[in-house]
Formats: sequence, structure tokens, C-alpha cells
Amino acid sequence: MTLWLHLKKWINSSLFKINNRNLLVLSLVYVGTSWLLFFFAGETALTESFTTFAYYLMVTASTVGYGDFSPQTEVGKWAVVLFIIPGGLSLFAAMLGRVAGSAIEYWRAGILGKRRMRVENHILLLGWNGQRTMHLIRMLQHEEHGKRPIILCSRSEIENPLPGEIGFVRVTSYTDGQEMEKVNLDKASCIIVDNLEDDVTLSAALYSANTNPDAHLLAYFKDEALSHLLSQHCPNAECIPAVGAEMLAKAAVDPGSSVLHQELLASTRGMTQYSTVYPSDATKTDVNRVFTFMKAAHDATLIAMDTGNGIELNPQLSRDIPSGAQLFYIADERIDSFNWKEMNQ
Repeated sequence: MTLWLHLKKWINSSLFKINNRNLLVLSLVYVGTSWLLFFFAGETALTESFTTFAYYLMVTASTVGYGDFSPQTEVGKWAVVLFIIPGGLSLFAAMLGRVAGSAIEYWRAGILGKRRMRVENHILLLGWNGQRTMHLIRMLQHEEHGKRPIILCSRSEIENPLPGEIGFVRVTSYTDGQEMEKVNLDKASCIIVDNLEDDVTLSAALYSANTNPDAHLLAYFKDEALSHLLSQHCPNAECIPAVGAEMLAKAAVDPGSSVLHQELLASTRGMTQYSTVYPSDATKTDVNRVFTFMKAAHDATLIAMDTGNGIELNPQLSRDIPSGAQLFYIADERIDSFNWKEMNQ
């Protein structure tokens, strides 16, 4: 009695469980049994060629029924009625269900952030701040125009906020090497760290800088002391401070300046600020010439430059611009390429 109970339990848990192994075994049994039934029924036209047999089995079992082949004997016809069609329909339904279930599981894993991202040269966002993160993603999508994929990595219990548009990975720690492999941290070209807690931002930024020192690292801090601490350990990291108080003070002195700041920072409307690099193979020039060229040829306004010693706002017209300098300008949209040769003609 005990042996029978164990056998029944094994059959219920293994034999009737729809998994890939059982489906393969049942398919082989179905094909082998079908061939034997036709062979003993004398259906030589269906069994002498495996191609013909496989073709007939698929067409009949799926109930497509083209009619170009059919059993000729009584036994063969009863084999089709009692076994070929019922067994084929059952296997087709099981296989389709398995495929559909696997597709749903794969899609659901992406929604829940359980799937590894197979990307390179991507923008990686570490942290979730609700609508602020959503706004950041929308601005990045507008700026990038699909050039670099965007991956959101979060410790929060959320699902992918933009399925089909961005990648999403959920982790328990931003400093866990095994979990961070899912987002290809070491292959990201830009890493943006923005969390509700500054200490989490600091630890994530330090780990990111150590894992991928070549990436463009940006971190948003509310505490200026932690911002300075990261700058000391990672001089190449850009620390973005909270500017709410500064904007309030500026608006109090210069009414309407807060609106101007929003327009300058917005990427989906109005005049916004961008940057470009004066080619390293271009001849040395001055601000006056570049300012005039950018305005006349592209309707862009030069506002600052960086020659390697920090950003210089509103440079004098006589100021020299060496090759390789970074130029900051205001324009309606980002200008993909400047025809510097035209300026030098």
C-alpha cells in the first residue's frame, strides 16, 4: 500500500507536470506510436518516407487537413480518429501553453526588474524619486533621440515605470557586485546617482567610480558636505547640488529669474543650453569670431567656455579659444555638428 502511494505521488508530481522534459518525452512517444500504428495498419504511403510521415502528422494533428495524404485502411482511419488527432491536439495545446507561459514569464521578469540587461554604452540611473525620476528619464529620451539605451536601477519596490521604453532592474543594494552585474555597470557610458538619502547616493557613487572609472559620473546631493566628500575622492565626478534655496533668493532679487532658470534647464520646450567641443584639429580663434558664427549660422548664443581651468561665463570677445575647448551655448535644439571650416574660410 505504501509503495502504491509513493508511486501515485510520483506520477502526479512528475508525469503529469507540464515541463519541457515531459513534453519532449510525450512528443517522442506520440510520434513513435503513430508511426507503429500506421506501419502495422499497412499504410506504406505514409511510413516509407519520414518526411511524408512528419508532414502528414503535423497537418493532421493540428487539424489543418490539406487532404493530399490520407489513410487507406480501416485500421489506419481508426488510428487517426482515436489517437492521431486527439493526441496531437493535446500536445499542441500543451506546447502553445508552455510557449505562451514562458513568454509571459520573460515579459513579467522585465517588468519586475529580475532580468539581466544585455546592453553597452548606456545611461544608467541609480535611484528612484517618483515624478522627478520620470521627468529626468523623459528629458534624457528627448536629448538622446534613441542614441543610448536608458536603464533604471532601483532598490524601491516598484515595477518598470516605462515598459518597452527603458530597461529596469531591481536590486537590494547598489554596492552588491553580483546584483550590479545585471545592469552592466562596468560598460555604462553615463551613470546618474539620485536617491532620497544622500548616504546611499555617496556609497553608490563611490562604488560606481571604482567599478567603472571611465564612465561619466553624476550625483545629486542635498547635503553639500557629502558633495564635497565625493569630489575629493572622485575628482572626475560631477556633483549636482540642490539649488532650490539659491533659486528662491535669486527670484527675490530679480523677479522672474526662476522662470528663466526653468527654461534654461528644460529640454522639451523653449531655449535650452547645450555644449560642444571646438575640434582639436581646428585653428585657434577668439570668442568674437565663434560668437558671431554660431549666431549667424545656427541661431545659437555662446554663453560660456571651458579651456581646462573651469567654466568661464560670459567670456570677453577678445578671449582666445584654443582647440579642444568645451563651448556652452543656448539654442532651440541641440546642434549635431558645427561647420567650423566654414567659419575659418
